[in-house]
Amino acid sequence: MTDLYNNNPLIHRDRRLSASDSEWVRSFACEDLKPLIVCRGPIRKEAMDVFEEMGISHYGILLSEKDSIVYANALAPELRQLTDSNRVHRVPDYTGATKEERIERIGQIIQIAKDNGYDSIFAGYGFMAEDEEFVAAIENAGLSFMGPNSRTQADAGKKDEAKRTALQVGVSVTPGINNVTARTLVAKHPTREALLALVKSEGLDVDAKVLKDTKLSLEELADEILYASYAKGIDLYSIEELSAQVQVEVENMFREYPGSRIRLKAIGGGGGKGQRILGASLLSVKKPTNAQIKDAAAEAPGLVREVLNEVKANGVGDNKNVLIELNIEQTRHNEIQLLGNGEWCISMGGRDCSLQMHEQKLLEISVTQEGLAVAIEKAKNAGRKAEVKALESDLKVLKRMEEDAAKFGAAVGLDSASTFECIVDRDRYYFMEVNTRIQVEHRVSELCYSLKFTNPKDKNDFFIVESLVEAMALLVRHKKRLPKPERIPRFGAGAEARLNATDASLSPHAGGMIRYWSDPIVGEIRDDQGICLVNPDTGMFMRYKVAGAYDSNIALLLTKGEDRLDSYRKLSEVLGKTTLRGTDLATNLEFHYGLVNWFLGQNVMAKPTTRFVVPYLTLVGQLKEEANKLDTLFAFIQMKKAYAKKMAEQFPDDPKIAKEMSSILDRKGTLVTRPMDRLLADPHLLSGWLSTNRKNFTMENGKVVWHDNPFVILGDTYEYLNMSYDPAAPAADVIWSHDSDLLQKGLRFYTTLSEKFNLGLHEFDALSAILANEKPQGGFSAGEWLDIQSAHMGFEAGLELLGMLFIIAETVKFWDFKVEEDLEVTIPDHLNDPELQTRMKKVLVPPPATKADEIVAMCGGMYYGQEAPGMPPFVSEGMHFEKGQPLYIIEVMKMFNTVRATFSGTIDKIIMQGADGSIVQKGQPLFKVTPDEKFVEVNPEELEQIKRERTAAYLKAVL
Repeated sequence: MTDLYNNNPLIHRDRRLSASDSEWVRSFACEDLKPLIVCRGPIRKEAMDVFEEMGISHYGILLSEKDSIVYANALAPELRQLTDSNRVHRVPDYTGATKEERIERIGQIIQIAKDNGYDSIFAGYGFMAEDEEFVAAIENAGLSFMGPNSRTQADAGKKDEAKRTALQVGVSVTPGINNVTARTLVAKHPTREALLALVKSEGLDVDAKVLKDTKLSLEELADEILYASYAKGIDLYSIEELSAQVQVEVENMFREYPGSRIRLKAIGGGGGKGQRILGASLLSVKKPTNAQIKDAAAEAPGLVREVLNEVKANGVGDNKNVLIELNIEQTRHNEIQLLGNGEWCISMGGRDCSLQMHEQKLLEISVTQEGLAVAIEKAKNAGRKAEVKALESDLKVLKRMEEDAAKFGAAVGLDSASTFECIVDRDRYYFMEVNTRIQVEHRVSELCYSLKFTNPKDKNDFFIVESLVEAMALLVRHKKRLPKPERIPRFGAGAEARLNATDASLSPHAGGMIRYWSDPIVGEIRDDQGICLVNPDTGMFMRYKVAGAYDSNIALLLTKGEDRLDSYRKLSEVLGKTTLRGTDLATNLEFHYGLVNWFLGQNVMAKPTTRFVVPYLTLVGQLKEEANKLDTLFAFIQMKKAYAKKMAEQFPDDPKIAKEMSSILDRKGTLVTRPMDRLLADPHLLSGWLSTNRKNFTMENGKVVWHDNPFVILGDTYEYLNMSYDPAAPAADVIWSHDSDLLQKGLRFYTTLSEKFNLGLHEFDALSAILANEKPQGGFSAGEWLDIQSAHMGFEAGLELLGMLFIIAETVKFWDFKVEEDLEVTIPDHLNDPELQTRMKKVLVPPPATKADEIVAMCGGMYYGQEAPGMPPFVSEGMHFEKGQPLYIIEVMKMFNTVRATFSGTIDKIIMQGADGSIVQKGQPLFKVTPDEKFVEVNPEELEQIKRERTAAYLKAVL
């Protein structure tokens, strides 16, 4: 963790309340708290740091073999700080693979706590944080849980109960069904008599008053019976019966909400797990036929099994309830940070988490009433009326969400940190769920607000808390003694990017080795689980293997700012200055950098929906596909020929001029082409660059016309690519020294000239108009003016090539994906085409090399040949498969990915003969097949010819 103020690793602030002069403040000291940390990742390291800052010395951590022992070179980096082996405890894994193992693990953790003198357990945002059974067991053992109590977990943590509570306190919820298990039981036992007979035959412990209450509906009675069955550990319905009922309900919802998709959510899911969406084929159908509806709903049974498998709720006696909800298509995902002590509950502003993929959040931005008020005022002053109206709507919705969130928290007796998650649809919002734990992105709220706890008897007697982990410790230690705090604005805005182990298409990529990570820069807040802690003896970076047993997160990168624009600019700087190197290492660093700069080039107050990322990635894939067709070396050579021809025509009697121009171009070759090659090689970087330069040119009569100085933009491009000259850096990573000399000489020239004419460095149109005068300007002599014009022509020569990047954008209609004046994001329809999305995913990350008669693993992970235990295998030898048919499941970072055939053919042989759960490597052959159609490989010489023809066509638009 890097300190919020001085940005130096391992320099901690003093949070010890015992050091205060105030007796009242000292009474809230927590040094005697003895917590056991049973979570992993950045939150484990953060908790360690905060506890030490609070003076808590008797804390311990729990390590799973999956993140410390089994994987070579993946030793938990926190052990570099916590070297006392007596405070490090080990378990095979955190939760166990089955219900029986989970119960065993709960007992094991509690016993570890008791045996080692711990009095409380902190689960962070980890696996156990929202486990009602785990929390109840802790409480029954006489220990404290540093998080919401078991009653709150029951009323708010389970998605079905949370929706019922929300309805009871008047909070709007997403349309849907939250009791499909009760409906399944009623379908099987359709009368009250049948249900009562079931209670008797199974010997279920149901309250006699409930059984006699004739006012209860059959579904309400069924719910009570089901809870008794969970307590006894038996099933009253099969997964097949549940799946069939879900299919019926989905069909009915498709009829009720035509043109919509349906979301299935396991009640115990979280972090994107246990959720699936179906009905894509009906999105554009206003009046679907019964056949179309039945066909779309036929996916439901398989998806039900997937979500139950993913959250491990498929055991006997597990609560298998699945929410069936309308998928609000044009939505933003907002959430409200809550904190309570069981009597009071306060909100700490909101966060926009709409930028996500696979239900996994990627970029999280603060949303506060103060921040929106400032943005509204700025938009008013700029005369942007549509933006003002949009922001005022957001402010009203945020106020309602904060009020309802606090009301909900009080209703469930919230006594720790939690998050109230919502779907925002323009001027409306729907309650989605409550995360009864601290969130991964909690620091975004910490950056915006601190908490002031004041002595009720003396307003001048108070203490300030800036950490939610610290607040959770205070709550578990002092409970209802802690007075209701006042939230104090801290920084104007906060932003967080999740640095994940994913490839360029954002698919999980586990197993890479981090061998180098640049140091944090000023203004960077990095939570990295201690990976960046150097070897205490040598001061060298210690390599770290991204094991991938649990999730793909490597680090959380945060920044703060005066407003959102400032926080985005600082986040861009952090991402641009971050360098990660390793073996088989893939991260989403470039994706984040491109995305942040895309918004900087558009409007950071934009309102992207949860459907933003996939079409955006598709557009980036199109950039890559087009960029692959260009050859900068060929373009440079052809440009030199064009200049030679031009000079010969303009100065037929002076061949020296043509030679001089050729020499100038030769000196600038790598200066221009190296950053271009970098942008062409990485479409994420290209996307951000294009967006920030979108106003710097226009197309006139098929030609690129510059409105900013290409030479200045070239200098900015080197900065953007983090390629500025650094003699200590590898030469391949930065501008070469002779190119740097030329670049700086040109920038000094234009800086001096701009100052002379009282212009900004980017006011190129005005400068060009001045330099076009044959008569000397600015008091220069005729000879000086001629030298200035010649120097200008020399510096600008060859920079036309940069304009080819704009032609790429024009070709793929890059600019059609944009932020409108009302802050809504326009996504061109073609980018929502599933086939195009699939194809562009392969452009971004080409599939592993394979023979025409093989199907290989799409990535590394755990292989499953069937949908669930007891189900038939997806494929068998000799069977014919169709395009789109499931072939296998691969589990990566706790997410189950169903891999479907990209062509039709016949399975000749199943090469992968291992048991389900076997580890496979990316590119490992799984099946021998005979495709229905023969694949024809493209001749490399033909590809080269295509590149030259396309490059020549682009040159015509820039020369």
